Amino acid sequence: MHILLLGKNGQVGWELQRALAPLGTVTALDRHSAETSPNKYSGDLSQPEALAKTIQMLKPDVIVNAAAYTAVDKAESEPGLARQINADTLALLATEANKIGAWLIHYSTDYVFNGEGDTPWVEDDITAPLSVYGATKLAGENFIVQNCHQHLIFRTSWVYATRGANFAKTMLRLAKERDELGVINDQIGAPTGADLIADCTAHAIRTVMTQGQQQKPSLAGIYNLAASGETSWFDYANHVFTTAKEHGIHLKLTSLNAISTADYATPATRPLNSRLNTQKLSAAFGLTLPPWQQGVTRMLTEMLEQQ
Repeated sequence: MHILLLGKNGQVGWELQRALAPLGTVTALDRHSAETSPNKYSGDLSQPEALAKTIQMLKPDVIVNAAAYTAVDKAESEPGLARQINADTLALLATEANKIGAWLIHYSTDYVFNGEGDTPWVEDDITAPLSVYGATKLAGENFIVQNCHQHLIFRTSWVYATRGANFAKTMLRLAKERDELGVINDQIGAPTGADLIADCTAHAIRTVMTQGQQQKPSLAGIYNLAASGETSWFDYANHVFTTAKEHGIHLKLTSLNAISTADYATPATRPLNSRLNTQKLSAAFGLTLPPWQQGVTRMLTEMLEQQ
């Protein structure tokens, strides 16, 4: 099996390099690959023609797109670029995948919903994004569904990884510098590890690509993929601080205050309800999604033991 991975150096892309390796040959690219690849393979979603040429040359069995425009607030002032990367190029990506009979794996977000209520979103709920980012991610989903028969779209939420910046690292840094912090308490979701997303992706690819390359197109569709359980950013922060203290980390912080989303203005509107119902994914692929605390605690332990 030949897998083309786009966005190799992002949080999910980095973990995918590990998770996909046992499945076959992986050609992993990022937006700078054309500058260093002897074959000039391009993984840049802002250069659709070069990307199309790369797919035509490689003819992979599976394309995994972990590349995206993810700067939620910046997207409000760069809607054209956000749409190109998150939506317009995906129409081409899906068309090229369909031409060669490849599966296209893509990642989306709970931001396609309006964030109302307190019931976990199911895949068929009405979409109504609140931000440019959410709108471009929804448009990308639609382009894939319309142009590629064999697709898996995984909607995720509150993604983190040990590699790069994340909420836990930010909280720990601030807690060492300040004696008081305010953290949002009315946005609810499930922190989901990039490693979990990568491992579920690899399992899904194994399932749809059976021995002898016989494929299972009946499994094509949109799936929610998130850790189980739910929490607020406030309680997430509390979990981070409790775990840090258990590891003997000294924190200056003495007062953690709950604030509302309305008290913390940002250019892009965030959904209050980021809960995702993952029953469809579990039933289709025989997966059990672990509680969010499990992955976060493991990530924190790895981080803290290095300090």
